Amino acid sequence: MKYISTRGYEGKFTAQEAIILGIAPDGGLFVPESIPSLTDEDIEQMKNMRFCEMSARVLSKYLDDFSESELLEYTREAYSEEKWGEDPVPLVQLNSYNDREYILELWHGPTCAFKDVALQMLPHLMTASLKKTGENKKICILTATSGDTGKAALEGFKDLPGTEIIVFYPTGGVSEAQKLQMITTTGDNTHVVAVNGCFDDAQTGVKKIFADKEFNEELLKGGVKLSSANSINWGRLAPQIAYYVYSYVELLRQEKIEKGEAINIVVPTGNFGNILAAWFAKQMGIPVHRLICASNKNKVLCDFFSSGKYDRNRDFYKTTSPSMDILISSNLERLLFEITDGNSEQVKAWMQELNSEGVYKVDPQTLKRMQMLFVGGFADDTGVSKTILDVYDRTDNVVDTHTAVGFNIYNRYHQRSGDECKTVFASTASPFKFAPSVMDALRGDGYSKDKSIEELIEELSDESGLQIPEAIKNLSSKPILHKDVIDKEDMEAKVRSILLG
Repeated sequence: MKYISTRGYEGKFTAQEAIILGIAPDGGLFVPESIPSLTDEDIEQMKNMRFCEMSARVLSKYLDDFSESELLEYTREAYSEEKWGEDPVPLVQLNSYNDREYILELWHGPTCAFKDVALQMLPHLMTASLKKTGENKKICILTATSGDTGKAALEGFKDLPGTEIIVFYPTGGVSEAQKLQMITTTGDNTHVVAVNGCFDDAQTGVKKIFADKEFNEELLKGGVKLSSANSINWGRLAPQIAYYVYSYVELLRQEKIEKGEAINIVVPTGNFGNILAAWFAKQMGIPVHRLICASNKNKVLCDFFSSGKYDRNRDFYKTTSPSMDILISSNLERLLFEITDGNSEQVKAWMQELNSEGVYKVDPQTLKRMQMLFVGGFADDTGVSKTILDVYDRTDNVVDTHTAVGFNIYNRYHQRSGDECKTVFASTASPFKFAPSVMDALRGDGYSKDKSIEELIEELSDESGLQIPEAIKNLSSKPILHKDVIDKEDMEAKVRSILLG
């Protein structure tokens, strides 16, 4: 299978080349030339597979440069019991008396966030691709993070031979636990830099660095090639498709649904990568009734699915769900390409409008096609806090602020629509990563004000009965190893100094 650019670049690329490059030469995103299907035989066989085996099967449909046995070797290592426990992505029924709601816990990995699923796998795909293509340059993973991608990427790539990793994060735009996880990261090849601004500033800066041909030529002469660990990299997005396939197969295996019965999937999302993975799972043949796109107060996606107008020219809000504090949803470009039947010229024009004017509007036909599947909604911090308490009171499950956004939007959708389809909630992070906001929700606004992060984590454990993950323990006592803070205009210069001295 070959990969092409959403913006019409004439060349075609192997999966290995797409993974190494991260982004297409014309600034577009890589997509497969065609979307593979899951056969009835695949689904039947998957009922007897563990997650690592199922993941290898799904990935083999897209990454045919690799054999399924190679991919299985990588997934067994990426999702080992030592790193994840016995079940990497458990599907949990919320109530014994309600067989409609299920939560897909995606946060049992090394950094307690859903990004681990892909970012424990990507280093295996990256290093194997380098060997297969004969690439002999050092690869620098360059990424911007709104909180979770950064630490997950650092854990995946730290001390990996032949690589450097540089993570930019926004000052004040991540939770205290997320920040401490990143700035205490060990590893001789890790670099963590704070950027004055919001996530979109950091993400735009990274995109500009990738698009700067002169700078990239300078790096190549210095023996360094850039790649990405953001979900703009197909090698980051593809592993996420597997857990949506898994959720459907698990419902079949537990005899909660009949074969072919459609389900809803609720995804809290900012950059649109996680919900796009669910869309790809549907295109492969997983029966999906609605994809519910849950936004926080930065509701650019919610407004887009309502009106067809994407407008980033708006106030930016820092919320209690910081990983979704995003106004430029990069992966939406892939959906627009697919839903317009590969109209790269139109996609390119929309992206140019977004870059120059900060706004574009899709045609009525495109909007209608999206609205047939996607439901958008948003929740502010007050609504999120109420939802955390409601879910806890109703189910004894404590969810983090991002997952709560999903529950909030779904609850209103269900009341409005009466849709009784079985519904899977993507739970994207451990509540311990956002302990102050979660404890404020459970104990009252302002409860966390004068308490340390360690105190709040301990109290959350006592309240919920959940064991504190190793990745979260004693964060404040670890030495701070990364202290740089720069302006967004200085990002390229910082990369140059790190990589070329």
